[in-house]
Amino acid sequence: MIDWLPHLDALLNLIAFCLLVAGYIEMRRGHIDRHRRYMLTAFGVSLAFLAVYLTHHAISGSRLFPRDAPAIIRSTYLALLATHVVLAATVPFLAVATIWFGLRDQRQKHRKLARWTFPIWVYVSITGVIVYVMLYHVYR
Repeated sequence: MIDWLPHLDALLNLIAFCLLVAGYIEMRRGHIDRHRRYMLTAFGVSLAFLAVYLTHHAISGSRLFPRDAPAIIRSTYLALLATHVVLAATVPFLAVATIWFGLRDQRQKHRKLARWTFPIWVYVSITGVIVYVMLYHVYR
């Protein structure tokens, strides 16, 4: 059962990424209700990701990147992973605050914070998929 959890996490990250982009597009089109639904769904998917991620790592620990991979690839992976992890730690706080302002119809605060939250959340979602591909498919 544990073996499929990393694959589920990557799928959840990819879904969150798609929902975030769709929500951004709907906001740009002026479809605020659609924007809200996409973003709240992205948040729910991200919460599901977090639950699966924590369960997987509590049970089986972390998987190390192969030491015999080419140095440039290993360095790139580690740099990507480091930025991913640091920024991922900020996403729950940023997302909750951004959602809070949006639901409270405090649009000025919502927009100001969303300018930071959105690109960080998108980066974390897509780099999560890239880290997964590198760790589980390219360099097993």
